Amino acid sequence: MEENEQPTGGPYFVGKKDELIEAKRSFRTLEDRDILIIHHQGVFYALDSYCYHAGGLLQNGDIEELNGRLCIICPKHKYKITLAEGESLYKANDPRDPQPVPRWYSKGMKQRTHTVTEINGEVFVKLSKSQGWLESDFFQGEKGKLERAKAEAAEQKEKEKKKEKKKLENTK
Repeated sequence: MEENEQPTGGPYFVGKKDELIEAKRSFRTLEDRDILIIHHQGVFYALDSYCYHAGGLLQNGDIEELNGRLCIICPKHKYKITLAEGESLYKANDPRDPQPVPRWYSKGMKQRTHTVTEINGEVFVKLSKSQGWLESDFFQGEKGKLERAKAEAAEQKEKEKKKEKKKLENTK
């Protein structure tokens, strides 16, 4: 291994603690993997940047507490993902309950999360590879990147159509 080369998985230096706290959310690419680093309520979290469901960018997602757990809400389809574990949560009624009350259920781990450590004011991320295949892994590979690019192009085309339609309506 060369002098400055790091072993696979890290930990990788991702920034100074104060700068990451100020930014609240930061994007990094580590080993060709796009990672979102979040500082929320005094804690750092790191997870794959693209939602496991359809590759939506999580960076602009709201953070809410659901059932006592902090979750990021995918802005694209509103999927709820726990920040600490990468579990997907959904709300439903138990049909066997005589008086059904909606409650939160887990779909299991879907989004890859990564370990964050802070040493002497510097923040490091160690990539997680231990859970086997997770659905968010798809959007880190070549096929997932192509799918994201197609979806982004379609969204852009739709925005342009709406803009043109509005422009035509305003000229009438």
